[in-house]
Amino acid sequence: MMQVCSRARRPIASHCRRFLAPSIGEESLALPPPHRTFTSQAPPPLLPHSRILHGGAFSTLRLREGLPMCSPMVVSYFSSEATTCQDDGSPSEAVKELHQKMLKSVEAETMPPNAWMWSLLDSCANREDIKLLFDILQHLRRFRLSNLRIHSNFNPHLCLKVSEACACVGALDYGTKTLCKHNVYGLTPSIGSAHKLLLYAKEHNKAKLMVKIMKLLERNSLQVQSGTADIVFSICYNTNNWSLISKYSKKFIGAGVKLQRTSFDIWMECAAKIGDAQTVLKIEKLRSESIKFPSISSSFSIAKAYLLENKPENAAASIHICYQNLTEPKMSRFKDEFQNFMKWLPEVIKQQKEEDRKVLANSLVNDTAKMVSALMGKGLERAVDIEKLNEIAIPA
Repeated sequence: MMQVCSRARRPIASHCRRFLAPSIGEESLALPPPHRTFTSQAPPPLLPHSRILHGGAFSTLRLREGLPMCSPMVVSYFSSEATTCQDDGSPSEAVKELHQKMLKSVEAETMPPNAWMWSLLDSCANREDIKLLFDILQHLRRFRLSNLRIHSNFNPHLCLKVSEACACVGALDYGTKTLCKHNVYGLTPSIGSAHKLLLYAKEHNKAKLMVKIMKLLERNSLQVQSGTADIVFSICYNTNNWSLISKYSKKFIGAGVKLQRTSFDIWMECAAKIGDAQTVLKIEKLRSESIKFPSISSSFSIAKAYLLENKPENAAASIHICYQNLTEPKMSRFKDEFQNFMKWLPEVIKQQKEEDRKVLANSLVNDTAKMVSALMGKGLERAVDIEKLNEIAIPA
């Protein structure tokens, strides 16, 4: 009997290196370049076969006992908010064909080639395709564990591509499964996979989805990075959610995340938008500890804070310092910020109580005129029409 079993497994061993094996060249596993905000999240290099898989005894024990490795509560928690893709009721022909080929290969007790998996991922075009993708992943995970005695998960490259495929078709209830540390699909969660889902939330202005993803990161002990803060702050700003950006800024700072210049810009601009001068200046102090010079955006946010505190000379100094450090290519951006300044005045006035708006409007217009005069005295061109400011800012 033992001999029969041994012979049965002999052909399996000869094929076990065909899936995610080091013999496949880097070009066949190439991924799209990371989003520019993922500055600290570069894809890991390809590793030898003995190190490319990850996992542990816990996942093996749960699978053998028939227990779910990703809680059903987590799946249902995301389904109502995240399922936004259009479902035509049937998978695409390419995905259906690849799924059948891979399934037959597993039934014949051989691992499918890498190329089939990458082709399937690239071919996913709707929710039904994603269903088949996760179905074959579960079959492959089960086959590797029971037949090949491989207890480790697939490498993070695969998880990243699965997350990307889910985000592309809007199947976020499936996408969030890639962030579960213990799952039946053999996926290895990473912060890069989370970024793919957060970018979807950013593109569609879904603050609630972002909150759910962030909770899942914390639950599965995935370390946030500077790129995470960049995306989260952008979502908070685009959805005008100051309470969320305040909440997550504390979490990022507490976790020791080194914020990027763009994150500081968004954070400060958001504080200036609601007229919170003290917070703007506190953020500026924090920024100066890690970044030497303020950007054009943060310089104008600082100027706005000083105007709110009736300090037009300080506001002018902030803008003048920025102007002195500008290169010629950035000069047009500097002038654009002056024009955007005009849009800020009515916005910040609206944030105040109705009985305080008239007083604040007069104060801001008068102090802005003083700021512009000070800038002209320092050699800057007139960039703001004071009469225009008066018409826009003072409520009727």
